[in-house]
Amino acid sequence: MTRAESTATTSTEFGVLREIEQNVLWLSSALVHHANRVRPNPSGLKVGGHQASCASMVSIMTALWFRHLRRQDRVSVKPHASPVLHGINYLLGELDESYLTTLREFGGLQSYPSRTKDPDPVDYSTGSVGIGATATIWGALARRYVDSNVAPVDSGRQYALVGDAELDEGAVWEAILDPGTAELGELVWIVDLNRQSLDRVVPNIAAGRLAGMFDAAGWQVLTLKYGQLLESLFARAGGDALRERIDSMPNPEYQRLLRCSAEQLRERLPGRGAGADRIAALIDEIDDQTLAAAIRNLGGHDLEALDGALSSIEDHRPTVIFAYTVKGYGLPTQGHPQNHSSLLTTEQMQELADRIGTDLEHPWQRFAEDSEAGLLCARTSARLRRENPPLTEVPELPADIGRTPSGVATTQAALGRVLLDLTREAPEAAGRIVTVSPDVSSTTNLGGWVNKAGVWSAAERVNWFADDAETILHWRERPGGQHVELGIAETNLVGLLGELGATWSRWGQPLLPIGVMYDPFVERALEPWSFGIYAGGQSILIGTPSGVTLAPEGGAHQSITTPSIGVEQPGCVTYEPAFAIDVEWSLLASLALLGKPGGSSAYLRLSTRPVEQSLAAVPTDPAARERRRKQVVAGGYVLRRSPEARVTIASMGATMTEALAAADRLRQIGIEADVVCVTSPGLLFEALRARQGRSEHPSWILDQIFPASAAKPLVTVLDGHPHTLAFLATINQVPSRTLGVTGFGQSGSLEDVYRHHGIDTDSIIHAALDLVD
Repeated sequence: MTRAESTATTSTEFGVLREIEQNVLWLSSALVHHANRVRPNPSGLKVGGHQASCASMVSIMTALWFRHLRRQDRVSVKPHASPVLHGINYLLGELDESYLTTLREFGGLQSYPSRTKDPDPVDYSTGSVGIGATATIWGALARRYVDSNVAPVDSGRQYALVGDAELDEGAVWEAILDPGTAELGELVWIVDLNRQSLDRVVPNIAAGRLAGMFDAAGWQVLTLKYGQLLESLFARAGGDALRERIDSMPNPEYQRLLRCSAEQLRERLPGRGAGADRIAALIDEIDDQTLAAAIRNLGGHDLEALDGALSSIEDHRPTVIFAYTVKGYGLPTQGHPQNHSSLLTTEQMQELADRIGTDLEHPWQRFAEDSEAGLLCARTSARLRRENPPLTEVPELPADIGRTPSGVATTQAALGRVLLDLTREAPEAAGRIVTVSPDVSSTTNLGGWVNKAGVWSAAERVNWFADDAETILHWRERPGGQHVELGIAETNLVGLLGELGATWSRWGQPLLPIGVMYDPFVERALEPWSFGIYAGGQSILIGTPSGVTLAPEGGAHQSITTPSIGVEQPGCVTYEPAFAIDVEWSLLASLALLGKPGGSSAYLRLSTRPVEQSLAAVPTDPAARERRRKQVVAGGYVLRRSPEARVTIASMGATMTEALAAADRLRQIGIEADVVCVTSPGLLFEALRARQGRSEHPSWILDQIFPASAAKPLVTVLDGHPHTLAFLATINQVPSRTLGVTGFGQSGSLEDVYRHHGIDTDSIIHAALDLVD
């Protein structure tokens, strides 16, 4: 059905739509009811669910799915409305009946919509408040990027069904205010304005203020406040006073009216203002049933009003629709201030079944195929069904570009060098790389890459500094650019990374997304990045500069706990290279994990510390070099080993210089030390678990860098929290000393800061002597 066709409707068609609406309300309620009151529950723990939150979304989702949605559109459904989505998918034949009894059961329907875990079509994983809504922004941008840089893909709208309480999240406004968002005309947000949060009726949701904020950000703003019944009353004598009375009353007062009988409404609704007598006269003219229906007749439950709003969307700028709703609409709990997680009793479910005309004992009945509702479901199913796109494979990536860095270099600078090398050595693969930065491209050494690849924008923009000879960073913005520059909002960056990393599963076109930010802010961005990984996004996050090695910057910019993030983050491999060649090999290995089923994200922690590259002792023999490369990628390698060694020093990243210096000085006093360079604590930990029979991960790397035959007391040192490497001592059950950063940093020279935290050369020697003695 085209949009033009969708506007031509009759009262009969809306009658069929209302029949479907009631069935969707029933299915969503029954899914939660069965999980809590019918399915056996030996543990007695609450299963949960959100019948009231579902009910406020039923009308909106019915109008959208059965009237306006197209195959190429995508929808992010607010977390607590997942049963509504499953109910609709069931009516459309996209979900087998056997799953309807498995809500929140192990292996069944998830608590919140999940792209990767639910058995039926889910466009966006939601559940972490605000992230599902903003994902549509980054999904729209990712689609445009694929379309302009890789291959044509269908353009469709990106709908977000947002709970009004989600607008409390700061990340929502960070995303809305990014300058590029206003250019995404395919964005449509529908705000379920039920004015309730988990605990209460929110006293001061100022819809006008929210609308003004969206308008100021360049969005089209549509408001559906009242339904046709109330609007008809407003048109009668005294209607202007009734409108003013409802408009001006606080949210909690209005919510209380929803719980009133008709008699109580006649007493309370007129109020005590100047128009009270006129309101009383107006409502005296209508019967009790009409009065009770009128007070609940909000725009978000009026199918005709919803249809009109959805038909009025402009496609040249984003649109937000504020749909006023009643939480729990159509249920006995409607409007109750604590109905968020309340469950209908079996008696209340029976009453609902009787009203809708279904059977509580056989709750999963579809419409008859030849009924008007059944035919509409069939037409909608045919209109929306889409096949999984064929997956294009990522062009071949080299495992080793072949250079051996020399002189003094930083791991941060090595990042830019590898990206430029790829444009020459593997141009097809490099063509799928997209970098993202929150306004720190130049300070994270992406300048050369940006000059080479250009900056992506939805439309070509004039570079007014192109003829300025003193301008080093060339900011050429065009649809074919491969770098996306965002404002200073790390949550936006990782949100975009997640969607760029999901294009392989959405459109069959893989990208190789790399996000670069200052390492101290990785923790700020961790939740949305982690959620993007959960949702199937595969990307590389690079934190740089890192650690207290950024000595003069002081404690505000010195990361401490980030080294362990990669160890603990599911779906992610972590690397902290010590040398430029390690950056190349680990980055190439991380890129090879992207854009495919079973792939993985990666986190690289880089440094601005200049390091003498000859310390890496890269083998010149090709076979030995390849062996070293495999060890780097697997988690670590041995830099020094002696049959007479009495202690092992294992270091990671920037402190490798101190570890080697400590080994040299220990040798001078007659104590040999083995030196191990750890590149990935996470991979070594997985190898240890595999050795214990707890993982399928390969464990060969442990035999090569920590063989039992060379087991000795162990000193671990890194520029980060010491527990990151503490587990290494358990590989061979040896005595150990763990050095690292456990307190906030402060400004100073590198030597002073390292000494303060006990990760300098002297501290390593002292720890080794303690173990040897």
